[in-house]
Amino acid sequence: MLQRYDIAVIGGGIVGNAIARELSRYELNVLLIEKEIEVSFGTSKANSGIIHSGIHDSPITLKGRLCLEGNVLWGKLSKELRIPFNRVGELLVARSSNDISALNRLNENAKANGIHTEFMIGNKLKEIEPNLSLTITVALLVPSAGVIPPYEMTYALYENACQNGVEYLLGSEVTAITRDGPGFVVRAGSREIKTGYVINAAGVWADKVARMAGAGSFVIKPRKGEEYLLDKRLNNINNHIIFPAPQPNSKGVLIIKTIEGSTMIGPTAEDTDDREDLTTTEAGLNNILDFVRTMVPGIDKKDIIASFAGMRPVSDTNDFIIEESRSVPHFINAAGIQSPGLTAAPAIAQMIVQILGQSSMRMEKKKGWKKYDRPHRRLTLLSNREKEAILKLNKSYGNIICRCETVSEAEVVDAINKGARTVDGVKFRTRAGMGRCQAGFCTHHVMRILSRELGIPEEKLTKRGGGSNMIEGKR
Repeated sequence: MLQRYDIAVIGGGIVGNAIARELSRYELNVLLIEKEIEVSFGTSKANSGIIHSGIHDSPITLKGRLCLEGNVLWGKLSKELRIPFNRVGELLVARSSNDISALNRLNENAKANGIHTEFMIGNKLKEIEPNLSLTITVALLVPSAGVIPPYEMTYALYENACQNGVEYLLGSEVTAITRDGPGFVVRAGSREIKTGYVINAAGVWADKVARMAGAGSFVIKPRKGEEYLLDKRLNNINNHIIFPAPQPNSKGVLIIKTIEGSTMIGPTAEDTDDREDLTTTEAGLNNILDFVRTMVPGIDKKDIIASFAGMRPVSDTNDFIIEESRSVPHFINAAGIQSPGLTAAPAIAQMIVQILGQSSMRMEKKKGWKKYDRPHRRLTLLSNREKEAILKLNKSYGNIICRCETVSEAEVVDAINKGARTVDGVKFRTRAGMGRCQAGFCTHHVMRILSRELGIPEEKLTKRGGGSNMIEGKR
């Protein structure tokens, strides 16, 4: 017998989970389907965490409009979900006279979008970014831009959606979608699900998912971006998110002040046909280093402690595609969500609810909707007094599992209780393994705790699901 749902959301990234949480406010039976073993294991785990100001995008595009709306919504959402959000501001620098002209155009766009900006010149610029190249004397400051931890936010959305009745089917790739009256039958892994509506938030696979239902009027063109994390000793090398003047196919290579205070550089922008190529390259690294040194010369290759890559799901329209299919009613695309997709995610979720309300779906608010009530107790964010209090409640907060990021055993156990089933699942929830030694110290401790808490032999634990077993040759 087929399980029946009002809505099936396909895709467990930041957008899919934002949609799921927003739908959880209503009297609906919602299922989210994700092909990876955990949510946030696709593009969202490689996101730079920037909440964009909206200065780069035209307000007549969906990207531009939803970016502006999302930037405002994140202020409220971060408080609701107890996730840190820091409006560090973005600084767009001019490296040439042509760049100054580009900044003037961006400033005009900012005025049209109602975004506050300020030109920083000479000594004033040097005061706020002392490590900038001496050749850079003009920059445009946009204070409303900020940073969040993108994977932590995805997990918080997921947890709150679960609290409010959304079901999740993880580790199950959608392989077929067939029409069934006004609704659909979706085959995911070994299961078949009957649903009234499908919301397609499948990222780089969104065009393929749409074609399964006969709603494939667009093409996703993946664009790979490599990024590199710097050692914490360089935490003070930049105070803002530093942008160059706009580049032809991206916002350019950035110097990013992350929410943790460390610095990240990148991304590249490489169009590719391989949707699963997440390799980093020597050429990509050198291109990034050469570029960022024109803005901040003090960045050195020896300071890099981690590298990763992600795929931007660029549509052939070069804009977000958020609409109910005209040819396939009840099939709603949330596709082509490239940058500023993280920023726009809460606004996209609200737009999906509006689309459903304009369709035949009955949207009745849930009376018993629950606010997020699972606080993130990260030792690094607690005062000494708070640490003393929490240690009295749970002594395992005193057992440090990851020395680089000061992650305790209690935090690892909490991550497992919230859904972590892999080493990477613990890593993205707690930051265990993200520090200087890159998991050299903490991996075996994390594996031991995972094995103990889940009742799974260590030889069956994986890094990220699939065949990524941590102990080679064991299954």
